[in-house]
Amino acid sequence: MKSLMQSSTFLRTITVALLMLIGLTEAYAMSASTLDKRQIAIIPIAAQTASGDIEGLKVSLNKGLDAGLTVNEIKEILVQMYAYTGFPRSLNGLGAFMGVMQERQEKGIQDNVGKEASSLPADYNSLKDGAANQTTLIGVEVKGPLFDFAPAIDEYLKAHLFGDIFARDVLSWQDRELATIAALANLKGAGSQLGSHYAISMHNGLTEPQIRAFIEVLREAIGEETANHATEVFNQVIAARR
Repeated sequence: MKSLMQSSTFLRTITVALLMLIGLTEAYAMSASTLDKRQIAIIPIAAQTASGDIEGLKVSLNKGLDAGLTVNEIKEILVQMYAYTGFPRSLNGLGAFMGVMQERQEKGIQDNVGKEASSLPADYNSLKDGAANQTTLIGVEVKGPLFDFAPAIDEYLKAHLFGDIFARDVLSWQDRELATIAALANLKGAGSQLGSHYAISMHNGLTEPQIRAFIEVLREAIGEETANHATEVFNQVIAARR
């Protein structure tokens, strides 16, 4: 009888362990194939900033705050946009966000401000550390004829974009890449850069199903033309990887 009870307890323990493992596996598979509310909210904010759709952006900014993005995270997305879409788009986006925040405060809505960027080490070197960040982010050292032709742009990319902006820890690199591909997808003539950043996004943890989900968010929030172009570029990236 004691032996039977021990066997029954052992079987129950194994069963519970297997069910937990199955649950964890299913949860991982779900997280690897979908985007969460925060990630979904990032996409139209970046895309509409890139195109200058201020009225649409105001709606997306409200939705982003309601979805759990902090005030500082949204500021960070809008600031980063200047590196990809120019100061005018970034400044217009920030101006729109100021207006949205004022309207929400007047309605008594208290939004989560969120954390500030951590201080960088005293010996931080934007060019040197930015080059290291770039290599880690992309997976290889970046060089080529274009950067030999115009060394200044190589220095600006390393020192400012990857040294100053990507070093700020308000957003993860995955979040930053999601914002980048959203902006590039809605920026005419940036297909080559979009393809490169799809690859960088996947190197930093975004899965193929998640990028397919990203494209569907673009389809709903931005439109068929943008989504179809984003799909075409992504299919080319996937074909090249295979």
